[in-house]
Amino acid sequence: MAVTSTQSKAPASVSNVAVGRYITSSTAAAFNITTGFKPRYVKVMNETSGDQEEWFEGMTDAYAMKKVAAGTTAVITSLGITPLSYGFTVGLDTDVNVINEQLSWVAMG
Repeated sequence: MAVTSTQSKAPASVSNVAVGRYITSSTAAAFNITTGFKPRYVKVMNETSGDQEEWFEGMTDAYAMKKVAAGTTAVITSLGITPLSYGFTVGLDTDVNVINEQLSWVAMG
C-alpha cells in the first residue's frame, strides 16, 4: 500500500481567518466575498436549511463537498466555491445559496 501525503503551512507569522454572514432579498446569484487573502479553506452554511458546502485547497474551482441537512454528502463539480486572490466566490447551488436565507461562512488562508 502506498501513501501519498502533501501539506503546506504558512509561515508562523502569517495566519488569516475571516468570518461573516450573507443574505440577499433580491434574485439569488453567485456572489463574491472579499477577505483580503486567498483562502485555503472555505465553509458556507445556510442557517435556514442547515445545508452546507466546504472547499479545501487543492480542489478544483467551483467544486465543493456538499452536505444537505437530510444527511446526504457528495462532491459537486459546479456551482460550488471558487477561491480568488482576495476572497472567494459562492456559486448558485440551489440548496445553499437561496433568496432570503441567512448564510454564514468562514475562510482560512
